[in-house]
Amino acid sequence: MSDRALLEVQDLCTYYGRSQALFNMSLKVPPTGAIAILGRNGAGKTTLLQSIAGELRPRKGRIVIDGEDCTHLPTERRAGRGLGYVPQQQSVFSGLSVRENLTIGAFANSDSHAIDQSLALFPKLADRLDQIAGTLSGGERKMLAIGRALLGGPKLLLLDEPTEGVWMGVIEEIADRLTNLRKNIALVIVEQHLELALSIANYVYVMDRGRISLEGPADKIKRSPELLRLLAP
Repeated sequence: MSDRALLEVQDLCTYYGRSQALFNMSLKVPPTGAIAILGRNGAGKTTLLQSIAGELRPRKGRIVIDGEDCTHLPTERRAGRGLGYVPQQQSVFSGLSVRENLTIGAFANSDSHAIDQSLALFPKLADRLDQIAGTLSGGERKMLAIGRALLGGPKLLLLDEPTEGVWMGVIEEIADRLTNLRKNIALVIVEQHLELALSIANYVYVMDRGRISLEGPADKIKRSPELLRLLAP
């Protein structure tokens, strides 16, 4: 990975009440490329993304985005530092149209062509601009969520299960778009689809019980016998 980090997570400890979910988590994300966060259900992957995004406040540690300590900044201030976030659930405004969702995403974007660029990334959405987002297929909702997040012009995009509930043809389309996006921005992807995650990622962190248990370049991690042990139910 690059020596310069766009995101640095240092010794992060996050709790739910008295129950500790993350234990001294540390990782780095370079300015471009894709980082995959893998692990069993309950390993702490979503907690990590929520902590980085500002939805959860860690009790210990630091989150540094583009050189600024953002540990105690609210979510909207982190967005101003270039952070985009596509959560696993409720990632679109279900009662609004596709057009309205994209318009909200582009609110602070001064580029008048930003929505057109987002639609060029996911052409299916262009045919559904007046459709209510809640009536889209699972794959189309994921596309809309990613397209809307990109309208904020993020340097770093967090994606929690971007292919969950999506059929294979659309999974391949989303994977292709993410592979292209990683050339220009940084991606952090939590993904249960192991083959997909390893095909997109340049570098991998594998979590187990709130800790990093394995890390390395994706092509090395995919050959590691330790990987299957850590991901086994």
